[in-house]
Amino acid sequence: MDLLGFFGPYGPLILVVMVVSFIIQGYLSSTYRKWGSIRNPRNVTGAQIARMMLDENGLQNVQIERVPGQLSDHYDPQAKVVRLSESTYDVPSIGAMAVAAHEVGHAIQDKVRMPALVLRGQMAVPLSLGMNLAPLLLMVGLVVNISGLVWVGAILFGLALLFHLITLPVEFDASRRALVYIRERGLGGGGAEQQGAQKVLTAAALTYVAGFAMALAQFLNVLGMARSSDD
Repeated sequence: MDLLGFFGPYGPLILVVMVVSFIIQGYLSSTYRKWGSIRNPRNVTGAQIARMMLDENGLQNVQIERVPGQLSDHYDPQAKVVRLSESTYDVPSIGAMAVAAHEVGHAIQDKVRMPALVLRGQMAVPLSLGMNLAPLLLMVGLVVNISGLVWVGAILFGLALLFHLITLPVEFDASRRALVYIRERGLGGGGAEQQGAQKVLTAAALTYVAGFAMALAQFLNVLGMARSSDD
């Protein structure tokens, strides 16, 4: 079996998406590396930006923590904690400012109970368990020729696609909130710095678009396998 055959009926699409995803990840890394080394006009760190934005939105109860790594930043809605990576927490850069404001954007979404964020949170744990079973169900179903198992695996991949679809408006809205805050508070300075923050957030958003595209390609591939199992 050749490489494309191994990936199934949508092998070429999956390979293209994989290559594009690799390119996007490289673009994100280079964009953050550039703007992560340029100080923001107010010379405030990511943690300071996050605290300012949280307090101004009535989220004094939300804590900020430092976590290891780079671009490992995230908001934990269960613990009510904004976790900022080492490259964001103590760094007064344009990139750190943009990333920190984006994560606070998620905290604000949590406060207002944004429907897409709530739904994504409700799906996360059961979907994670389901996706651990999906490849096994597919393999067993194909090997022993039980189309029902293959279809269950396909449904789980479909739910994963839905999860990625729901993630897109959540991430785009958090970036929108971040850019509005940066602009209204004059944190971005002149045009170049403001554009730098937007470029960082745009590059990050592209990774979620790539994630959705990969989930779509995988779903179509598995759907093709499920249809073939019925023959």
